[in-house]
Parts: sequence; C-alpha cells; structure tokens
Amino acid sequence: MPAMLEWLHQLHTPDGIRALIAAGGLLVLTVIIFAETGVLAGFFLPGDSLLVVAGVLCSLDPTAPDQAPLLHLTTTMAVLSAAAILGDWFNFWMGKLVGSRVWSWRDGRFYKRRYLDEAHAFYEKHGGVALAVSRFIPIARTFVPFAAGMARMPFRSFFLWNVLGALVWVCSLLLLGWWLGRDETMRRNLHLLILAVVGISLIPLVIGVVKRLLGKPPALPMAPVFEPPRD
Repeated sequence: MPAMLEWLHQLHTPDGIRALIAAGGLLVLTVIIFAETGVLAGFFLPGDSLLVVAGVLCSLDPTAPDQAPLLHLTTTMAVLSAAAILGDWFNFWMGKLVGSRVWSWRDGRFYKRRYLDEAHAFYEKHGGVALAVSRFIPIARTFVPFAAGMARMPFRSFFLWNVLGALVWVCSLLLLGWWLGRDETMRRNLHLLILAVVGISLIPLVIGVVKRLLGKPPALPMAPVFEPPRD
C-alpha cells in the first residue's frame, strides 16, 4: 500500500510524470488516457496534467544538450486522441451492457455511487454536449460516457460528440504545454502551471458542490429504469 500511495503521488507531480514518460514513453501515456476515460476505476488518474506535461516534453529543443524531446507532437496528438476516443467508446459500451444494474452496486475503493449520480444528472441536463464538455472535468470524463451508455444514447450522436470532445481535449492541452514549454521560465515553474490547470478543471465540480450545499438536493431513485430506444 505505501508503494501504491507513493506511485499515485508521483503521478500527480511534473517530475513524476516526466519520469514516467521517460521510462514508458508514449505507450504508458496511451494506457493512462485510455484507462481514465474508459474504466470507472480510472477516475483518479491525472489526464489534464499528464497532457500538459507531455506537451512540454514535445517542445524541448533537440539541439540543446540533454534536452531532446521525449515525444513527437503530431504523433502524440494522434495516438492520445485515438486512446481518448476508444476509452469513451469502451466506457459507453460497458454502460449500455450493464444498464440499470449498476445502481445496485455498493461503494468501493474504485467505485463511488455519487459520481455516477452526478454524471447521469449532467448528461440528462446537457445531452450529447456533456460528452465533449466533461472531457475537461475530472471524474466527470470517466463517468459521463458510462451514463450515456446506460441512457441508450444513439450511437451516431455519441460518436460525433466523442470524437469532437477527444480531439479538442487532447490537442488543446498538448498545444498549451508545447507553447508554454518553449519558455524557459515556464519550464522551471511547471509545477505552478500544473496546479493552475488542475484548479481550473475543478471549478465546475466546486460550483456543483456549492449549489448542492445551498439548495435542497433532489431525491435520487434507487434503481432508475432506462427504456431502450424505439425502432
């Protein structure tokens, strides 16, 4: 357990992410992005900060000593966009397969019922747009595709918003890291940049919590029943 906690801590720091990329390259990034978007147990993974640091590592000057880029920007964009698209698709498929049975699951270390409640409410309110918007919201980007699958969202609409959201999320954060990484001062203060990215991405969650505390939360059904789409 101490080793696991240490690994999680390193995974949320710029130096730890860089060491992870140096050791595993693009493959380890692909696995993490797929896991965070495609598996409910991956909600704790740091997708936003991971993409920003990856962008910084794409921007290093290859002519400077010991600063050869660890990643190629275009290749990284293509591979991680594909991982994000496939992750949401797998999550959507699992939600469709499991259906309303998930509401009877008990909370565990890697599953929290309240996250699914909030993701389902977010999807019901915003529809397909929720898939794209939730890419920028930690935890939500893991649970919203699953909720969309449970709600039997038409696959054509899911495919459109899934691809659009993945491309905007991955490319924007990689380019942000690439642009900021070209400045030496920014590279030296990368930890502050990561804190800013994480803080901004948490704003929607904080707003939701405040609204829930100030207002009376609606009663949640214990076992919602989703009707399959009509032919």
